[in-house]
Amino acid sequence: MTVNDSYPRDLVGYAGSPPPVCWPNDARVAVSIVLNYEEGGEYCVLHGDGHSESILTDVGGDPLPNARNLNVESNFEYGSRVGFWEIMRILRERGVAATIYAVGMALERNPQAAAEIARSGLEVACHGQRWIDYQFVPEDIERADMLRNVEIITRLIGRRPVGWYTGRPSPNTRRLVVETGGFAYDSDAYNDDLPYWARVAGRAHLVVPHSFDNNDSRLQRGGDFATGDDFFAYCRDAFDWLHRLGGEGRPRMMTISLHARIIGRPGRIGALVRLLDHIQRHEGVWLCNRAAIAEHWMVHHPAAE
Repeated sequence: MTVNDSYPRDLVGYAGSPPPVCWPNDARVAVSIVLNYEEGGEYCVLHGDGHSESILTDVGGDPLPNARNLNVESNFEYGSRVGFWEIMRILRERGVAATIYAVGMALERNPQAAAEIARSGLEVACHGQRWIDYQFVPEDIERADMLRNVEIITRLIGRRPVGWYTGRPSPNTRRLVVETGGFAYDSDAYNDDLPYWARVAGRAHLVVPHSFDNNDSRLQRGGDFATGDDFFAYCRDAFDWLHRLGGEGRPRMMTISLHARIIGRPGRIGALVRLLDHIQRHEGVWLCNRAAIAEHWMVHHPAAE
């Protein structure tokens, strides 16, 4: 037995030799825009939680035990009331085939937003029934929440989701995704610029990694981005590098993650427009949803027997 035989992490990956990737139309880079729809599913005593939400909100602060934080609640509401609609308009006008990560409870609380997403034709992936940390949630509850998330999206959007992303998963999440069935991929990973196959519950399972890197949450998570320009510059540089790699015969994928209550603010949303301007000025870009990436990978890079 080697030191890695019983170690559950994969620190090796493609070991510098990924498969020869050929995106549609010989694109240099596959760009996946993701909009997280979470507002109304976060921690809140109104939802039966023991404390208020405290992360990814402009007002910050510690969670209030057994009390509402009206400032946090109002900050989240901006996302569903205003930011969501502005971002959807921008994506529609530019013909961007994005993916919506939808929290079940949040979607159910805003039928107008659900109807807009259904009309858009954008891919809708599961983002958990709640936007909470599932780390210590009992397995039976997490499984029930997973099934509920699938049911709500299928009912409100009119098609079953094929993607999964919790964001704050438990050690059981990926196995539960595989055991539930019906999913083409999950994105609860940040460890590669290409999809890869994992072995889960005795089956091959596709992972399409997400990004905390090219993510507007950095405007609030740790405060390393202060303005929309910071977000734009970082994502632009990441895109330029990956586009360059593609030109050298090493195509990759890039995920850009958005939140309506964050990038949807007037002082930030211009950065999203400038970023899309920059990306769409380039040739050799496949702007696509995550289901399309998963489908392409399964056809061209099937799991090993």
